[in-house]
Amino acid sequence: MAAVAASAGRLLRLRAAGAEGPWRRLRGAGLPRGFLQSASAYGAAAQRRQVAHFTFQPDREPVEYGQTQKMNLFQAVTSALDNSLAKDPTAVIFGEDVAFGGVFRCTVGLRDKYGKDRVFNTPLCEQGIVGFGIGIAVTGATAIAEIQFADYIFPAFDQIVNEAAKYRYRSGDLFNCGSLTIRSPWGCVGHGALYHSQSPEAFFAHCPGIKVVVPRSPFQAKGLLLSCIEDKNPCIFFEPKILYRAAVEQVPVEPYNIPLSQAEVIQEGSDVTLVAWGTQVHVIREVAAMAQEKLGVSCEVIDLRTILPWDVDTVCKSVIKTGRLLVSHEAPLTGGFASEISSTVQEECFLNLEAPISRVCGYDTPFPHIFEPFYIPDKWKCYDALRKMINY
Repeated sequence: MAAVAASAGRLLRLRAAGAEGPWRRLRGAGLPRGFLQSASAYGAAAQRRQVAHFTFQPDREPVEYGQTQKMNLFQAVTSALDNSLAKDPTAVIFGEDVAFGGVFRCTVGLRDKYGKDRVFNTPLCEQGIVGFGIGIAVTGATAIAEIQFADYIFPAFDQIVNEAAKYRYRSGDLFNCGSLTIRSPWGCVGHGALYHSQSPEAFFAHCPGIKVVVPRSPFQAKGLLLSCIEDKNPCIFFEPKILYRAAVEQVPVEPYNIPLSQAEVIQEGSDVTLVAWGTQVHVIREVAAMAQEKLGVSCEVIDLRTILPWDVDTVCKSVIKTGRLLVSHEAPLTGGFASEISSTVQEECFLNLEAPISRVCGYDTPFPHIFEPFYIPDKWKCYDALRKMINY
């Protein structure tokens, strides 16, 4: 403690004396607000740290669904919820602060438009939110629950795994809660640390009876969310929170559906198959461009979209063609969903593989704060793994 106090005293004296020029609080990705650093000595490095670990790549403007409007991801979610409430008079939205628009503004304006009986707040109790949603869905109504952060979904784990997922099976299909959808912000955000950056999709991938979906863009988010809400099985819809405002593209105003359990081949290639979901799709798209430019390697890029049940056929068909597979996700390596994909591909495509399957994932540690830039599987880690596969 004495050493800490002495160091703090030196910093205060330096600041008072004006040494090293102005000092400032860095607010960049991965740096705590209270981290003091010399602006003159480290200004350029600080600017680099503030850049996100990916570049969002919008899809082409859809023309098959009518009029489109520029939306970011949270506005696309709002549009989907608006469409659902307008179409289905039994649909209700509930969760912590959703009546006020939610912490990410995904439900803004919906209570005013549809009334406090259809969009309403709940107590801060995730187990109660999901249990309440199961009860509503069992009556035949459409229940859209929000868990404020995916990191806080674990108190509801029992309700999801032992109740929602098994309700139809337990009753011999006499009863079900298939009209339940659980939305939750998910993934790293640049400063979320332990309790606001986790990616828990693999926990639920081990649970038959539910569907787990993660979109990569506003267009995908709206179409997949509408499909989840209309699906006859309980669905968990994880929304990459870092894309809420960073991802902007043209999205149809009218409702439309994107099929669940169908992966999308975003870019065709012949040498390596790259698989990801959510934000990480944009990382591997950059990796594919780097591989083509620096190595002359042709990459096939696949957005898995649905984690459970996942599209085995599309992935295996690609690996049979390319002979190599790299899977990347933000969640820790051990027990992550990349393990399931790797195991299945090894069983189905063993004789076609030209190199060991590569998993580029988060570390087996709690999600860090200031070390987030080192934790996330960025394009350089993915590129390095790809290069090793090519040279195997």
